[in-house]
Amino acid sequence: MVYAGSRYKNSNPARPKEWSLYMSSLWLLVSRRGFHPKASLAFITSPFTQRLPRLPPTRPFTCTPKQNAQYQIQPRFTGPKYQRFSQNKIPFYQSKRFWVTTGTGTVLFGGYYVTHLETVPISGRTRFMDITPRQEEAMAKQAYAEIMSQYGNRILPPNHRLSIFVSNVAKRIVQVSGMDDLKWEFHVIESPEKNAFVLPGGKVFVFTGIIPIVQNEDGMAAVLGHEIAHQLARHSGEKLSFAKILFVLQITLSLLGIDPSFIFNQLMLNFGIMMPFSRKCETEADSIGLQLMAQACFDPHEATRVWQRMEASGGKEVPQFASTHPSHKNRVQRLEKELPKALSIRSSSDCSTEMRDYAEMFNQVWTRW
Repeated sequence: MVYAGSRYKNSNPARPKEWSLYMSSLWLLVSRRGFHPKASLAFITSPFTQRLPRLPPTRPFTCTPKQNAQYQIQPRFTGPKYQRFSQNKIPFYQSKRFWVTTGTGTVLFGGYYVTHLETVPISGRTRFMDITPRQEEAMAKQAYAEIMSQYGNRILPPNHRLSIFVSNVAKRIVQVSGMDDLKWEFHVIESPEKNAFVLPGGKVFVFTGIIPIVQNEDGMAAVLGHEIAHQLARHSGEKLSFAKILFVLQITLSLLGIDPSFIFNQLMLNFGIMMPFSRKCETEADSIGLQLMAQACFDPHEATRVWQRMEASGGKEVPQFASTHPSHKNRVQRLEKELPKALSIRSSSDCSTEMRDYAEMFNQVWTRW
């Protein structure tokens, strides 16, 4: 066994740099705890003290053109070169997954739509409805509470002459509507507004400002018949169901890669979809209300006169395309077209017998008692 220290010292004393590097390495070993000098130095080698053998000079390797073609390195993958993903992307309408998803969604939504079609009473119109009456009434409770808190101190008491006037006309229309089991409430609000509205669940509100327009029981029957027709046709629930269809259409367009805001923007949504839908419901309520008041033995001619007086009462009317209601002129024209049918309904009703007059007198006495 040869110790590196003595070999380095005797063999090559003319290397100060290598000597200092060796001594610093030896000092690190000695300074470590648990060092044994002889055992540790026996394994120290000094490769930098030995020269590496010199290799013979290399000759350049030359090949003939034939050998160069024979030994040329070929790539392992011989297919087409890499292309960017956007260049390989196929249109969405050519994807099998797209058609499977579209077909499945069409079957599911189409089946749901067909199974929730129903016919509107009296008018016979077919529409989509997936809101139950209980859900409709539950959503109207908050609106009812807000209206009562807003107009509560201006609602006339039930024994007021205007409240009795409205209630007597409303009861006759409710009796022929087939909704006697509904908990009807008729409130008269002391306000100059020429308006009346109904909430789901049979909550009807009439403003005193419309009393001079209606003038008599037949005119009030035209107004109340319109509001009760909204409840009979459940237009509030239909509007909520229609909003669901619009929501599904927006999601479908998004999945197809089409920006839904191009079609369902605020302008198109209001003036092109929601307002025409609301005017359709109002026109249907006019038609149903006209038949209800005729069935209840009121004069259907007074319906057209009410809207004529409403138009003559003044005030700038909003253009029909920007309103949720038809114009007064269009309302009068449609009601005049339906007058023959309403008069036929009234003539077929039991409106001319004395028993009906006695029944009304008995009901009024029973109510006061």
